[in-house]
Amino acid sequence: MLHELPTLSHLLKVLQQVPYLASKNLYRVAAHFLEMEPQQIAQFCATLESAKKKLKKCDVCFYWQEVGATCVFCSSAQRDQTIVCVVETWQEILAIETTRGYVGMYHVLGGSVSPLEGIGPEDLTIDSLIARAENGVVKELILATNQTPEGEATATYIARKLKGKSIAISCLARGLPVGSSLEGMDRLTVFKALSERRPF
Repeated sequence: MLHELPTLSHLLKVLQQVPYLASKNLYRVAAHFLEMEPQQIAQFCATLESAKKKLKKCDVCFYWQEVGATCVFCSSAQRDQTIVCVVETWQEILAIETTRGYVGMYHVLGGSVSPLEGIGPEDLTIDSLIARAENGVVKELILATNQTPEGEATATYIARKLKGKSIAISCLARGLPVGSSLEGMDRLTVFKALSERRPF
């Protein structure tokens, strides 16, 4: 049937390229867009294009910042520059910030080491993290990678790279379910995992 509707077929193929969009929701998302009013579509596209132009990643922590402005974390005088919490994605920063119990800095790796997916340490921001850790300002790294095989492997790799350095390395408390991601945890669980962190 789809070969008779090339435009619909093309839309579905483009949507299939969106990561994390489950195949069972593909048709629902396509229907949502097709049923939007032209004005809504125009506004949606304009917002997406504007975000692409006006946002960039911080050169230090790799969280998003407005083009032409300073990073909300790296430029804050209220945050502790000596502690850096290392996360896989920027979404996890949002989960941690909801706890209101962490006032240090962040570092976004951009994912985790996953040989099966062809992602090695060189594909992440690990080299930048190591450089930050050796700048003499940072006293503690909190390895807040997800408790998955990939997350654990990434944390272990970072810890090995910093072995023998005069910097404390800790990880989140094991109250988080194995195989879980910070993004999906409630703020109390994340707060307890941070506050009860242990040496790595």
